[in-house]
Amino acid sequence: YENRTQRELNFAIVDEVDYILIDEARTPLIISGPAVEAAEKYKVFAKLVPQLRREADYQVDEKDKVVTLTQEGISKVEGMLKKEGLLKAPDLYDPSNYLLTHYLESALKAHVLYRRDRDYVVKDRQVIIVDEFTGRLMHGRRYSEGLHQAIEAKEGVPIQRENITLATITFQNYFRLYEKLAGMTGTAMTEAEEFHKIYKLEVVAVPTNKPMIRTDHPDQIYRNEEAKFRAVARDIERLHAEERPVLVGTVSIEKSEYLSDLLMRKGIPHQVLNAKHHEKEAAIIAQAGQPRAVTVATNMAGRGVDIMLGPGIAEKGGLHVIGTERHEARRIDNQLRGRAGRQGDPGSSRFYV
Repeated sequence: YENRTQRELNFAIVDEVDYILIDEARTPLIISGPAVEAAEKYKVFAKLVPQLRREADYQVDEKDKVVTLTQEGISKVEGMLKKEGLLKAPDLYDPSNYLLTHYLESALKAHVLYRRDRDYVVKDRQVIIVDEFTGRLMHGRRYSEGLHQAIEAKEGVPIQRENITLATITFQNYFRLYEKLAGMTGTAMTEAEEFHKIYKLEVVAVPTNKPMIRTDHPDQIYRNEEAKFRAVARDIERLHAEERPVLVGTVSIEKSEYLSDLLMRKGIPHQVLNAKHHEKEAAIIAQAGQPRAVTVATNMAGRGVDIMLGPGIAEKGGLHVIGTERHEARRIDNQLRGRAGRQGDPGSSRFYV
């Protein structure tokens, strides 16, 4: 017993239970050890891959995050690797070239599918993953199977040593080891079936402390993104003139900065809250309910954030929440909406698509 590191798994209470048990369900918890050093190979492939052309040399399946070389692309890569003196057999997919194909696939994914300021940020010469559900930086978490090293090579930052997985378990399987499991969240009803099927958990709705009087306006639909963001900026300008606070939710750092630029050109003072400015989060949120406050945020401001209304704001209609895009999980949209109309306060929301 003296070497035991954890008690028996009897009872767990999980906060924001839908995020942990559903959004993060497939995220593996990993115990890893150092692998062989291969930094130079990642640098070589980071230089070669940008020379390939989309469609002609490779095809992309954005949904499944897969990049496949065409026959022409294979020939081109074989030629480039031959020049570098790395090809062990003339055929790229010969078993003796197995490691090269691994580096190539990682470099292709890093170059084509993973974008800076959307999927990750570069800070202090490190690549840090951005959580797609919360918009927060995930310090200490790394992509597996050489993908993180390939992104480091692409961005020209020091390449950290690759790790080999020694043991792994997903969040879902870990929490199912508990004898009893419970949790709380404001957005579980839409996933009631999933909770029952996977975790054998019933979902019970607890009535709000005070009646909810927020007005949820119907979505507005636009033909293209430019028109949509112009409309968002116009609405923010109108609400700003009415002295109402506005919280705008965007899906990526890139989009939050694009909207910020539009507002700057209109001369509307505002705060940007994304993974790049996360250390200012408390100060920005503290002011987000004040008259004329405009806060442009990624999903960071969408979960578990309390925005207190300033003096006289309730009489003017409360906080207005704008969603600039629908998320594939309805719960994420409901979390953003739920920043307005808390504790019986008035508020309103609208999504633009």
